[in-house]
Amino acid sequence: MKDLITPLRDADENNMLHLARKSATKERLADVSGAALQMQRELLWFKEVRSMIPPSYRERKNKDGLTPRELFTEEHKELIVEGEKWMKGTASQCMVVAALIATIVFAAAFTIPGGYSQNYGIPIFYRKSIFVVFVVADAISLFLSSASILTFLSILASRYAERDFVESLPTKLMLGLATLFLSITTMMITFSVSFFILYHKEMKWIPIFVSVFAITPVLLYVVLQYHLLVDVIRSTYGSRYLFKPGKQFLYYVNPRV
Repeated sequence: MKDLITPLRDADENNMLHLARKSATKERLADVSGAALQMQRELLWFKEVRSMIPPSYRERKNKDGLTPRELFTEEHKELIVEGEKWMKGTASQCMVVAALIATIVFAAAFTIPGGYSQNYGIPIFYRKSIFVVFVVADAISLFLSSASILTFLSILASRYAERDFVESLPTKLMLGLATLFLSITTMMITFSVSFFILYHKEMKWIPIFVSVFAITPVLLYVVLQYHLLVDVIRSTYGSRYLFKPGKQFLYYVNPRV
């Protein structure tokens, strides 16, 4: 059935791929967060239809002398512009937060709890294992925030060609959001551990109290960015399985018949 249907053309010489260039309805696109991910979904659908039709029909022109790809680009030029604006806006805002974290943890590496020994210039608590946790967590937070900055910077410097919306840009956004989350988490660990270093003998309730409230920013980030991160992961890795040939039914056959 598929081999009989895919070569068909309408009165304007449009084949199935010409018709696939049309944008989905706003109700369907509303299920995907952000114009960039919506553009990715449209490209995946066009690519799937392209793989179904005969190769000789992929570059066929209609009565207006336009190929399916040219029609697709013309139909989605506004969505590409909106996707670029959305991606740049998200990357810019996240990069500011990552830069702020990098500045804080960089300063914390030289203003360690307890200070330095006046005689030898080494940290006073350097023999304590909890101090090692502080140093390692602070360094990891700095590295992750720096990686997040570079990732979002690469998004801002991208070409924003059509094919970039399929995998390149969503993957970079997912990597940037993940490293930003981990940098916030390790920054809170560094902050909490510093109180355990200072109040390790007396008033132990202070570091415990601070550590409990230090979880709040991490949970707040998860709650506020959960839907975006899930949509990015689903669009990047789950969308490639949306249009599996095994799930495409051109007609339904009742198994009881």
